[in-house]
Amino acid sequence: MSIEQYQQTYIQNNFADRIGGANYGKDTAIYKFEKIKRAKAAAKKDFPDVELIDMGVGEPDEMADAGIVAKLAEEAAKPENRGYADNGIVEFKEAAAKYLKEVFSVEGIDPVTEIVHSIGSKPALAMLPSCFINPGDVTIMTVPGYPVLGTHTKYLGGEVYNVQLTAENNFLPDLSSIPEEICARAKLLYLNYPNNPTGASATKEFFAEVVAWAKKHNIVVVHDAPYAALTYDGLKPLSFLSVPGAKDVGVELHSLSKSYNMTGWRIGFVAGNPLVVKAFSDVKDNNDSGQFIAIQKAAAYGLANPQITEKIADKYSRRHDMLVEALNELGFKAKKPKGSFFLYVAAPKGVVGGPSFDSGEAFSQYLIREKLISTVPWDDAGSFVRFSVTFIAKGEEDEKRVISEIKRRLGDVKFEF
Repeated sequence: MSIEQYQQTYIQNNFADRIGGANYGKDTAIYKFEKIKRAKAAAKKDFPDVELIDMGVGEPDEMADAGIVAKLAEEAAKPENRGYADNGIVEFKEAAAKYLKEVFSVEGIDPVTEIVHSIGSKPALAMLPSCFINPGDVTIMTVPGYPVLGTHTKYLGGEVYNVQLTAENNFLPDLSSIPEEICARAKLLYLNYPNNPTGASATKEFFAEVVAWAKKHNIVVVHDAPYAALTYDGLKPLSFLSVPGAKDVGVELHSLSKSYNMTGWRIGFVAGNPLVVKAFSDVKDNNDSGQFIAIQKAAAYGLANPQITEKIADKYSRRHDMLVEALNELGFKAKKPKGSFFLYVAAPKGVVGGPSFDSGEAFSQYLIREKLISTVPWDDAGSFVRFSVTFIAKGEEDEKRVISEIKRRLGDVKFEF
């Protein structure tokens, strides 16, 4: 039977309310990333001979370092690594603790009680609400942002309160704007710096403010830091855990996906408050059986060689410089971020003598369909589009070619701002 035929059976009525209940699968709304996917397919069909420049995917464009790959091959061949990993191996935990100290100047992390591996950051974000959220509890999220912690909060009967990230506040949340009634019911605060999609970086002063605020309101902080080591122009990598008192109020999530070109490897870690780490470990133990030991050992090799990330950061910094210059020459007001591989740019209001754009999504669709340049729109706190400098290019000369092609395609119209 087809899906439509199965929707007439008892299966349809057995779905949980959290994913739509009896109406699951019948929603006709088209979500943002599906719209992008369809627009890309249509553009390729209409212009089969024109290169589609994909600056929407937030995924590294290169392989993991050869040393990491070699370490995986070596460890995968050892019979002692074939079994369940459960909550991780000591070697990876110790490497993570040393990494936090060497790269982020985080002192005093106990690898035994204050670090546990995760199969990437996404599963960690999905599981953490199970440690804290009861029906009616609140998770405070920043928008625009990555919604997984909020999605699982809602699955558990909790609520999400959104705080906007605006240019006026340097894309940092204004904690003082959160109503006392929300603070009284909140269990979790989600932060992400360097930020996706804005590229904004946090400061020690801001993190100190977060620590004081969290203690005042008895709220657990979850700092999602997959881009923390990808910083530019003299900005040193900053960990929430490097701020005094941070370990008292929360945890930090690290991932090798973006900083080591290891998205598909699915390896990261949760570090910080030992009680939160213990609770997460217990929930995790009921969700998975750990990442392949050979991957953990290859990741430990990577963490011991942070110069791998520094080389990757140099590439993204160079690409940011070129893209910002090109966009600004076309009238945009792009500002190079000091972290992440995302460039967050206010959408124009329209094209002189052409279409108008009432949202970031409208502009993004125009870029895909008319210019074959793929970006991601964000309209949660103003009309913006996110460019990612992870576009496919083979070497520096090819990078220059891609940027020049973007400038050429956009330069044949005049944008209104």
